[in-house]
This record gives sequence, C-alpha cells and structure tokens, in this order.
Amino acid sequence: MKTLPQIQQELAAGQFEFSRHALRRVVERNISEQEIREAGARAEVIESYPQDKYSPSGLLLGITCAGRALHFQVSFIESDATKIITIYEPDPNDWIENRKRR
Repeated sequence: MKTLPQIQQELAAGQFEFSRHALRRVVERNISEQEIREAGARAEVIESYPQDKYSPSGLLLGITCAGRALHFQVSFIESDATKIITIYEPDPNDWIENRKRR
C-alpha cells in the first residue's frame, strides 16, 4: 500500500492518472494539472476507505497556492502513478473547514 508521502510526491511530480470519472470532473470543474500538483504536494488524508469497492482508497484535502481547496479520492494500491478516482472542490454546505462532513 502507498503511504501519504509517496502519494504527495507522485501528485507533486505529475505522476498521476485519472479514472474516467475523474477525467470528466477535471474538465467540468476546470481543475488544472498545476493545481493538482500544488494541492497534492501538501495533501492530507481526511477520510480513509480501506474496504472501498475496487481497492483501498482515501479522501485527501489539498490547497493550491492560490488557496483553492481540492478533495481527491485516490487509490492506495501500489502502482507507477497515483490513481485519482475523483476530484472536486468541497462544498461549504457539506463540509466544515473542508475537513469534516456536516
């Protein structure tokens, strides 16, 4: 299983791949590769899903240099690149300080 430092390093280096779902969301939500790199470099795990449907995964919170909060759900499975399952800006109506579900 990947560790958070491995995931942070891969995201910062652009060593990530998208699920089909995540690729659609990146385009819809106008999230740039640079934003993913910035937010990913400092991301923290806010939820863990060890029994997730396809593989153990977790929800990460990262903040871009411009202050944009991003949630990434990523797979913890060992691979050459971190797989981003989905990515979005947390809705303040659903999240307290982007870290805790309401």
